[in-house]
Amino acid sequence: MALSERESQQVEKANGSGKTPVVFIHGLWLLPSSWEPWAKLFEENGYSALTPDWPDDPETVERARAAPGVFAKKSVAEIADRTAQVIGGLEKKPVIVGHSFGGMFAQMMAGLGLSAATVAIDPAPFRGILPLPISTLRSAMPVLANPLNRGKAIALTLSQFKYGWANAVTDDEARQLHDEFHVPGAASVLFQGAFANANPASELKVDTKNPDRSPLLLISGEADHTVPFAIVNSEYKKQRGNSGDTEIERIPNRGHSLTIDSGWQEVAQTSLDFVKRFA
Repeated sequence: MALSERESQQVEKANGSGKTPVVFIHGLWLLPSSWEPWAKLFEENGYSALTPDWPDDPETVERARAAPGVFAKKSVAEIADRTAQVIGGLEKKPVIVGHSFGGMFAQMMAGLGLSAATVAIDPAPFRGILPLPISTLRSAMPVLANPLNRGKAIALTLSQFKYGWANAVTDDEARQLHDEFHVPGAASVLFQGAFANANPASELKVDTKNPDRSPLLLISGEADHTVPFAIVNSEYKKQRGNSGDTEIERIPNRGHSLTIDSGWQEVAQTSLDFVKRFA
């Protein structure tokens, strides 16, 4: 699949700069633009930032809400292939930072030996991760409760968003985040995640044993309802069997919105400090 003009320009800029690229991967219900403050911070610290799309991502939240069907029927393999395609255009091995499903994709790319350092923030579980907290089930129910949703793009109501994402911020900030960042999400991806452990052919597979896997930091928001610490810690236990450096940070009083809410700088700085040690 062809890269967008924006993605192509970012790849060209990174290659021409001679700097270490940093690839930011978003998750469900967000767009690449959600990483803009992070991209600015990392570029101010000497990196070249890239924010790849999931296939067919609209450029703006307004366009995404006007045409939600573009998100429907996306698959984990399609998104992973698109991410790997962007990385494949880079002349230097990049740092990869991902949030939620983006954090799972970041670990997939690391398992393929494609990154120089990797940060996975509240990462969605991959096949082999067994904890399933009640809050995770409740956060996913707006999509998973109806099997007919599988081929659709589903938006969260403000109430659903408050519970799954913005439970650690004020109601006013939750409303602002929902208005500014939230877009419909590909239900198919969430269904793939929900049944990964029951499907031997699941696309949600991470090679945690590859000796070429880069140093990895897993970050957990202590108050996250969507991906609680039990899930992130299980991923950490799986990953620490790798010969590469594997670390975990638990950030107090933070929910799933920790990459976009008013406390994003703390999470970004934690990520940047880790990256600087290795890339």
